[in-house]
Amino acid sequence: MKYIEPHGHMVSRTTDDYQRMALAGCVAICEPAFWAGFDRASAQGFYDYFRQITEYEPKRAAKFGIKHFSWLCINPKESEDLQLADDVLALIPEFINKPNVLGIGEIGLNKNSRNELMILEKHIQIAADYDQLILVHTPHLEDKLKGTRLILDALKNHSQIKPERVIIDHVEEHTIDLVLDQGFWAGMTLYPQSKCSPHRAIDMLEQRRAERIWMNSACDWGVSDPLAVPKTMLEMRQRGWSESGVQRVVLENPMAFMGQSPKFHLAG
Repeated sequence: MKYIEPHGHMVSRTTDDYQRMALAGCVAICEPAFWAGFDRASAQGFYDYFRQITEYEPKRAAKFGIKHFSWLCINPKESEDLQLADDVLALIPEFINKPNVLGIGEIGLNKNSRNELMILEKHIQIAADYDQLILVHTPHLEDKLKGTRLILDALKNHSQIKPERVIIDHVEEHTIDLVLDQGFWAGMTLYPQSKCSPHRAIDMLEQRRAERIWMNSACDWGVSDPLAVPKTMLEMRQRGWSESGVQRVVLENPMAFMGQSPKFHLAG
């Protein structure tokens, strides 16, 4: 069955991972801008990174018949340095019209600090100015509920932002209702040791009838599995899900959200 990996940091993965994902049925990968595994020293590092995810990674994915899309931002982990953050934000207009760029992300909060919130609000303004979709990173477990509330408040305070054009990623049991009940999309991240297990993810899908939800691996530099989505598809079948129900979650839902961008297409 075909599926979309809607959140994968492929700059951190080997070419073998692309091959394995293609063999498993992956037809598209979406790569949000994020941390490079270390703090970059200048905006020039981000300039090269933006080139990598908008120019090089699409070519690498295409060798395996996979479409590659990307998102732009300075991630929350590096936004404490306000001057650096402003320098990086100034680069985004140069890349926003690249053919594989779907929007602004993954923006959000890491430690829920004042500086992070300030840069989050600037990202939201850029998304509004350029009519872009938004992909949001929520903090880790100890600060997730507080951070999610802060993020939703920042989004709702901006009159130009429509909830149906925003996906809040890394939701868990204590945040998914908060996100979906206010009209936003929700992303569930399948990590081997943290965030969300396949069993928990399927429980949430069943409780919320799989509406406005996608699953992703968020495969990156840490302990993560680029095949987390197809492995969870297998568990869904074992739990009694129909093929059409599985396809809705792993293909149709990501297509519905990202299809709001005129740049998102699987053909060609």
